[in-house]
Amino acid sequence: MTYSGAVKVGGPADVHELAALMISKVAVGPMDNNAYLLRCRATDEQLLIDAAAEPETLLRLIGDDGITSVVTTHRHGDHWGALADVVAATGARTYAGRHDAAGIPVPTDVLVDDGDTVRVGRVELGARHLVGHTPGSIALVYDDPHGHPHVFTGDCLFPGGVGNTRKDPRAFASLIRDVETKLFDVLPDETWVYPGHGDDTTLGDERPHLPEWHRRGW
Repeated sequence: MTYSGAVKVGGPADVHELAALMISKVAVGPMDNNAYLLRCRATDEQLLIDAAAEPETLLRLIGDDGITSVVTTHRHGDHWGALADVVAATGARTYAGRHDAAGIPVPTDVLVDDGDTVRVGRVELGARHLVGHTPGSIALVYDDPHGHPHVFTGDCLFPGGVGNTRKDPRAFASLIRDVETKLFDVLPDETWVYPGHGDDTTLGDERPHLPEWHRRGW
């Protein structure tokens, strides 16, 4: 089956099958949030990115094998609405960016800083601290040794622009600088982008529009 990354609330998950990692994407909740279940093919260990809403949907996606960890990309409530229920059901360790953890009502077991590594089985994800949408947003980069990189961007990068900075020029300048220097400048065009809402994209599809984003200020 071909992965498209196009999912709808109430619909099935879409599964991106990589050589060492399975990525299942599902849409949940009234704000059409994306949640991503990562499964290491070698160990069957699982990690969830953003327990956003609909704990029943997420627990059904997780299945009987459970998860070892949940990463929350940032502190906005639509990205952790099901976190307490998922953690209670699975006993998973919680991860979040150091500067957003205080805004997440479920205690964070592991504070994540820029450059840290988050592991799921034998797969390593590199954390990138992106400041602007929130003070402590993190993206996770999987540099697939069998192909191109994959990056989970939360609400920091979407098809068509960076995340909402609430018409704050300083926050926008910070976010687009971090997105450029930590993602666009160091990752190839083939890098697949998994955002917190909506369809996927690639850095190559978005790169030509960076000057436009600078001009418009969002």
